[in-house]
Amino acid sequence: MFEDEARQRLRGRDEDDWPVLAAALSLSCAIWTEDTDFFGTGVAVWTSDRVEIYLRAQASSNDPG
Repeated sequence: MFEDEARQRLRGRDEDDWPVLAAALSLSCAIWTEDTDFFGTGVAVWTSDRVEIYLRAQASSNDPG
């Protein structure tokens, strides 16, 4: 169902990545990857360094001290 849209969004990039993008589109979720082919596809992309920043911020906000 999302294959055609995923392939279209990845056109000219690594089109073999279409299943990952199709899954993200179907679940309305972000992709955690270091693969820059997903940037600009209309799906939020998180890299490991951004996830680390986010998790640190969450840990700090949950610190009762």
